Amino acid sequence: MKLTFLGTGTSFGVPKIGCYCDVCRSPDPRDKRSRVGAVVESNRGTRLLIDTPPELRVQLIAAAIDRVDAVAFTHEHADHTHGIDDLRAITVSREAPLPIYGSAHALGDLARKFRYIFDDSMRPVPGTSKPEGKAHVVESGRPFSVGDLEITPVSVPHGNVTVFAYRIGPLAYVTDAKSIPPEAIDLLRGASVLVVNALFRTEHPTHLSIPEAVDVARAVGAERTYLTHLTHDNFHADLEAELPRGIAPAFDGLTVRID
Repeated sequence: MKLTFLGTGTSFGVPKIGCYCDVCRSPDPRDKRSRVGAVVESNRGTRLLIDTPPELRVQLIAAAIDRVDAVAFTHEHADHTHGIDDLRAITVSREAPLPIYGSAHALGDLARKFRYIFDDSMRPVPGTSKPEGKAHVVESGRPFSVGDLEITPVSVPHGNVTVFAYRIGPLAYVTDAKSIPPEAIDLLRGASVLVVNALFRTEHPTHLSIPEAVDVARAVGAERTYLTHLTHDNFHADLEAELPRGIAPAFDGLTVRID
C-alpha cells in the first residue's frame, strides 16, 4: 500500500495570507502546506482519494495522479471539500459516476452546496461537462470496499461536528479530531501507520494539540505516526527533531510505503 500526502496544512494553509513570520517566509519546501488531503493506493492499483481540498487540482498534478476510483470524505468543512469541482477532470473519462463516500450529514451538506454534481437531473449543456458523483452513505464501524481496499469509518469528535477517521488495512487516517474516544482507539489499534492531526502546542477547542496527538500515537501503538493539519507555528525541521522516535511531521508530497 502507498499513502501520498496531498496537503498537510491547517485551514489557513502555510504561508498564511498576510503573515510574514519566519515559517511563512521559510525557503524549506516542507514548510509550504496546502489544505489537507491524501491518496491511498493498494498494491493492485486501487486509488482512494480522502477529501477534496481547495488546492486539489494543483495537488494531484504535483503528485502525478490522474485517476482515482472513489472519494471518502472525512467531513463537510470547506478546507476538506471545496476542491470537489476538480473531480471533473477525473470523471469526464469515466463510464460511470465516481463513487463518493461519507456520513449522511456530510454528503447531505455536499449535495446542497454542490447539487449539480449529485443531482442526475442537472445535465450539462451539450459540449460541456460536469463532475459526476454518486453518493454512498457509510456508517461508523461498518466496513465498505473500494476495489481491493477495505475501509472502516471511525467516528471522532471535532467540536460540534462528527468527523470520520478511516481505518484502511494497516493504515489509520485521522484528521480534524479533538479527541479519540476509547471505542475509536480500539478500531485504530493495530495499524502500522497512523496519520493524526496536530494543531498547536496548546489546547484547541476542536483539534488535537501536538502533545495530545503524541499521546494518541502512543495509545494506538503504530510503528510510524505522521502529524498533519499543521500550522505556521513550527518549522518542519525543528518539529521533526523534537518529536519522539517513530513520530514525524508529514509534508505536502510525502509518499509512504506501508507493508
